[in-house]
Amino acid sequence: MLRKLYDWLLALAGTKNAPVALGTISFAESSFFPLPPDILLIPMVVAKRQKWWIYATICTITSVLGAYLGYAIGALLFQVIGLPILEFYGAAHTFDRFTDWYHQWGGWGILLGAVTPFPYKVLTIFSGSVGFDLLQFTLISIVGRGLGFFLVSGLLSLFGEPIKDFIEKRLGLMFILFCTLLIGGFVAIKFLF
Repeated sequence: MLRKLYDWLLALAGTKNAPVALGTISFAESSFFPLPPDILLIPMVVAKRQKWWIYATICTITSVLGAYLGYAIGALLFQVIGLPILEFYGAAHTFDRFTDWYHQWGGWGILLGAVTPFPYKVLTIFSGSVGFDLLQFTLISIVGRGLGFFLVSGLLSLFGEPIKDFIEKRLGLMFILFCTLLIGGFVAIKFLF
């Protein structure tokens, strides 16, 4: 099944609809969707290495736009939508402690969440709920998300075939590694905050 999903994503990556799908996933991931856009970004860059910077730009722009939705959820709909989302990710009970920390270190938290596998949507919702400065939020999101997407895309562009061969030969291991990083981000939320 994993091989079929990978092959389907690789096939989708070569279609004319791939950039729209990439932008949609990237937008949704910044506010509520659990899977990162890398699941489509990686096969897209592997399929068309010369367009790596276009794909990274799409991810960056749509991710920052999606971050505004997360911010709005936190600012306007925290009790109705934001709190249930945080409860889903196991972060609701730490809200007060996190708010105190966020007032002092929020910018660094946003940057860390934007670059790492840490669930970025949690930080966008928190930012809105505590009224984090929107201009600072925007600038940090652009830098952090851009850094992450351009780094992944650039490396895939430079080392495309060896990386593609590595992924295809070790697809099960790569899936386990990806899931470990994703789950690690959720665990970090629970224990760090």
